[in-house]
Amino acid sequence: MENRISGGGAKIGKNPSGSRGIPRQPCPHWLFANGRLEFGALPRLMGIVNVTPDSFSDGGQFFEHGMAVDHALRLAADGADILDVGGESTRPHSLPVAPEEELRRVVEVVRGIVRQTNVPVSIDTTKAAVARAALDAGAVIVNDISGLTFDPEMIEVCRSGNAGVVCMHIQGTPLTMQDNPQYADVAREVCECLAERLRSLIAAGIDVERIVLDPGVGFGKTAAHNLALLSNIARLKALGRPVLVGHSRKGFLKKIVGRDVDERSAGTLAVSLALAAQGVDLLRVHDVRATRDALAAWHAVQTAGDG
Repeated sequence: MENRISGGGAKIGKNPSGSRGIPRQPCPHWLFANGRLEFGALPRLMGIVNVTPDSFSDGGQFFEHGMAVDHALRLAADGADILDVGGESTRPHSLPVAPEEELRRVVEVVRGIVRQTNVPVSIDTTKAAVARAALDAGAVIVNDISGLTFDPEMIEVCRSGNAGVVCMHIQGTPLTMQDNPQYADVAREVCECLAERLRSLIAAGIDVERIVLDPGVGFGKTAAHNLALLSNIARLKALGRPVLVGHSRKGFLKKIVGRDVDERSAGTLAVSLALAAQGVDLLRVHDVRATRDALAAWHAVQTAGDG
């Protein structure tokens, strides 16, 4: 991929909400190891590549390495801006996978993808050893559901590897997160937690322009909590970094439309459009082609009277 990284980071200071150590203005791009992703009128799309036997939505469909690579290449052809490879299910009440098994699942898939496409590859993991091996294999982004907190070595792996970072909010762990999640004000508390993580990552030497924030839909939240977060994207964007949302096919949609996981595509698309209307920067989705088409049609209607 063309290297378009330019020198100089965003200025750090006091943002409108008064928090120190956070960029004054949102950046229109995201830096990672060998390039950058620009943001514009429509959200960028992160295509999901689950190399697991037990993911909540497509467990086992792409568990074999060749099938996983082929699936990733289809997502790239459909217009994915990033390919997110994960080897451990983080569905509610899931148990951790041994690092050796996670490495076996993902490293060859990452290698196979980067040999055949220039679309940036992200590794979805909380383990520093897996992140390091995936970065060595050609990944350029680390998508960590723990906000780089579960493994004390993860920050250094991301810093030294010049990786792009997705810093997500989670309450608890995948095993416990849905037992009884509670918040007094979920939007405020998630924003405060992400602001603190952002300050910590910057202080640890990770370039602010390499960090994207994720409110963690479904990770220690009830359906009501998720809806509150999804309707408060502006509060998340006020932290000064691009915002990624992963809502695709998740359980809160069942509360809304009453559909099982394999029938939630329409609900997912509707939420995608609601997020686009609020200026979200990235969407992590299973159905890249349908999402891109829906966004293009929505945007055409929204801008039809502009000229």
